[in-house]
Amino acid sequence: MISRDNSSMGADKGSSMQFQDFLPLMARKLGVEGLIQELCKGFQLLMEPSTGKITFQSLKRNASRLGLGELRDDELLEMMREGDLDGDGALDQMEFCILMVRLSPELMEEEAHRVFDFEH
Repeated sequence: MISRDNSSMGADKGSSMQFQDFLPLMARKLGVEGLIQELCKGFQLLMEPSTGKITFQSLKRNASRLGLGELRDDELLEMMREGDLDGDGALDQMEFCILMVRLSPELMEEEAHRVFDFEH
């Protein structure tokens, strides 16, 4: 499901392509700060309240709330593996946000410069 090779993304399920199209649109509409706030809200919906992290079980239980309900267990596990940067088997908020941005190559290409050029 999760691939960094853009040529293979067309063969993936529709939910992946919809997400790729949706995140850059959100970034343009909300700006960097608004996008981060929305990602944080998504994290809150998916996390296990007792741990404050997204586990496979909490992701599976809540995936449909973010339009990921049609993903198979192996696809959800792959998403967890790709996002789990510290190897603890769960996603903290930073890992989740990084994963969401990484799943959207267009966002990386077109919008990432705003993060670095953003001035208060």
